[in-house]
Amino acid sequence: MLRPSPPCRPRPPRDFADFAPPGWDRPAVERPVVCIQGLGFVGAAMAAAVARARDGAGRPFFNVLGVDLDTGRGRAAIDSLNAGRFPFATGDRALGGAVAAAHETGNLVATSDPAAYGLGGVILVDVNLDLDPTAAGPGAATPRLELDGFRRAIRTVGEHMMPGALVIVETTVPPGTCERVAAPELAAAFGARGLGAEDLLLAHSYERVMPGTRYLDSIVNYWRVYAGHSPAAAEACRDFLSRIVNVAAYPLRRLSSTTASETAKVLENSYRAVNIALIEEWGRFAEAVGVDLFEIVEAVRQRPTHSNIRQPGFGVGGYCLPKDPLLALAAARQIFDRDDLDFPFCRMAVEVNRAMPRVSVDALQGLLGGSLEGRRVLLLGVSYRPDVADTRATPAAVFVAEAGRRGARVLLHDPMVRDWPELGLEVPQALPDPGGLDAVVFAVAHEDYRRLELRDWLNGARPAVLDANNVLAPEQVEDLRALGCPMASVGRGGD
Repeated sequence: MLRPSPPCRPRPPRDFADFAPPGWDRPAVERPVVCIQGLGFVGAAMAAAVARARDGAGRPFFNVLGVDLDTGRGRAAIDSLNAGRFPFATGDRALGGAVAAAHETGNLVATSDPAAYGLGGVILVDVNLDLDPTAAGPGAATPRLELDGFRRAIRTVGEHMMPGALVIVETTVPPGTCERVAAPELAAAFGARGLGAEDLLLAHSYERVMPGTRYLDSIVNYWRVYAGHSPAAAEACRDFLSRIVNVAAYPLRRLSSTTASETAKVLENSYRAVNIALIEEWGRFAEAVGVDLFEIVEAVRQRPTHSNIRQPGFGVGGYCLPKDPLLALAAARQIFDRDDLDFPFCRMAVEVNRAMPRVSVDALQGLLGGSLEGRRVLLLGVSYRPDVADTRATPAAVFVAEAGRRGARVLLHDPMVRDWPELGLEVPQALPDPGGLDAVVFAVAHEDYRRLELRDWLNGARPAVLDANNVLAPEQVEDLRALGCPMASVGRGGD
């Protein structure tokens, strides 16, 4: 089922090697082709995971064609993969190794040519579906889905794909998207080509990719949910995923419809966002009464039913959690025409989590005597999570804006991030001389910061230190206190 059916109309003969870059000299071995639409943080990792899949004899199952737009960001990802490099800084050596191995084998090529979709027996959709989350509070206007870009991406696939190929939407989408947006777009594109909708196979299987030190494992050694728009599509999706995922240890779970699968992903992320928002208010309580909420959370986690309780921190970021709790609300209005449904907990969670970085600004201001005017503050960490280079919707942006509004000059450092595209800033790779700093804020628990020898770096300087995300090890805290640095920690009272 993974080998594409012949096209129903003549087209110029093309094969996998036709999409390789100039000078590509890898052997052209015939294998079923899998196309990845979108080479961002999910798509690029999926390309590596699919390219590394092997049969019992150690031979690759697939040739992989990664496809992105001919933009600056898209071209950079394409060029990196074609050179055997993962496009983003990552602490996962296995992921970089998988890309390098695929480059050496010759079964991973990236291109901006949409004609590549015509070779794919399977096409994975890993493009954005955006939403404006600004109207999030209870009683506020409904956040609006921005479907045009997603529709264009799906339509492009339909204009080029072979009849009988399987399209798997991995993007986190509002419930109802496959049934009411993707399927009609594919059917319309097929109709314009004189093809029938019976030649379409569409499935949804949401990604659970977690960038970081186990980036690749979060794809191949993790549970997957899937569903098909038809029984045939569900079976084809199962067959494909079974070659990528370690299903012996992480069995697949089939749901009854694509809408159910879409809902599962949105509910997962909404649950996590509400959990984080709940703990955020307990952090303020712990600071006020002089207890350590991290100690308390660890005690609660000992109970198996509460093992995934979250902890206070710097804020919520990335592409998913800042907006996904609002997707069901938007879907109810825009896709299902249900104005009678509301999601007050999800709205409040987004609102609370969006405000979290301001808590760190307040704590810093208190640590510095009540004013940030003219203060030089070093923010350690601008990505949204440890050991990744992703700055999308990072809470650091809120911190920088709010601290700047209060008169502070904020300096930046992040060992993973060189450019902060959303703010148009370069991020220095060298730690600055701490001599002129009034304060240091540890915002992201990068491994580099956990290993930082503070005595050596500070070299006699005594800036105020705010641990905004449980970054510092006990030994580092002891060093700071011994040096006489004023200290505070989000979620801990009595520092």
